[in-house]
Amino acid sequence: MSFTPRVKEILSWYASDNPGVLTNLARLLTSGTLAGTGKLVILPVDQGFEHGPARAFGPNPDAHDPAYHFQLALDAGCNAYAAPLGFLEAGAAAFAGQIPLILKLNNSDSLASVEPCSALTASVDDALRLGCAAIGYTIYPGSAARNEQLEILRELIAEARARGLPTVVWSYPRGSGISKEGETAIDVVSYAAQIAAQLGAHVIKIKPPTAHLEQKEAKKVFESTGIPIATLADRVRYCVKAAFNGRRIVIFSGGPAKGTEAVLSEIREIHAGGGFGSIVGRNAFQRPRAEGLELLRQIMSVYQE
Repeated sequence: MSFTPRVKEILSWYASDNPGVLTNLARLLTSGTLAGTGKLVILPVDQGFEHGPARAFGPNPDAHDPAYHFQLALDAGCNAYAAPLGFLEAGAAAFAGQIPLILKLNNSDSLASVEPCSALTASVDDALRLGCAAIGYTIYPGSAARNEQLEILRELIAEARARGLPTVVWSYPRGSGISKEGETAIDVVSYAAQIAAQLGAHVIKIKPPTAHLEQKEAKKVFESTGIPIATLADRVRYCVKAAFNGRRIVIFSGGPAKGTEAVLSEIREIHAGGGFGSIVGRNAFQRPRAEGLELLRQIMSVYQE
């Protein structure tokens, strides 16, 4: 059975939530190849909105079709498929009940150069109408517009929770308050995980952190206390610890397109550091279908070890 002691343990960390939220968290944790392991591999496809169709789907023209991504996630054995409203509406009926869905409620585009702040593009009601298992939302800690983002997120989490849906938070430090190198610095990324957890996120998505230390005061603490950050596994371990001592599900983005061995090497480090899984988009759907399927299956085999 996929409702294992590990799944029960993870659900016990969310004791303040209602049965609806716990049921949908269980849906995510008991679906796909990794069902019952406590690990998640999710296919996210919001890049068409975020980066445009040429950059997102040009390398694999079949990926322009919304149904392509439902089928890819399903055939690969992903725990869930996440996308904006349009893509989910285009396939939710045809694939109803076959794979848990996560509706991304906010998105941004790359046509304007402004302080990072995504627009609300869907609602909790849309997620319920489409049969989703969770909502998703992106925040940009470090942006001058962060207060508005955090206040909206807190309201959405409360609304979704009342309707029985958990929330997946993309917590991506970015903006005028942070250097480009600092966006993936270990002190900043772990801080982003803490912010998402404090806001009530059930699942937290962050980028794999580098060993760079951005903040002077945080750097003093990392160095004086000897927090290990030399390897990616070390840094992943600290990010998980930053999310309530590992009592919140923390998953890691797949990042820009790269070679298969580079992807798998990173996944091994995330797994070794106690990460709860990966959310891999471009590295899967920008490849020919057979190659994308094989990569996702290889990623899952790492998390099964």
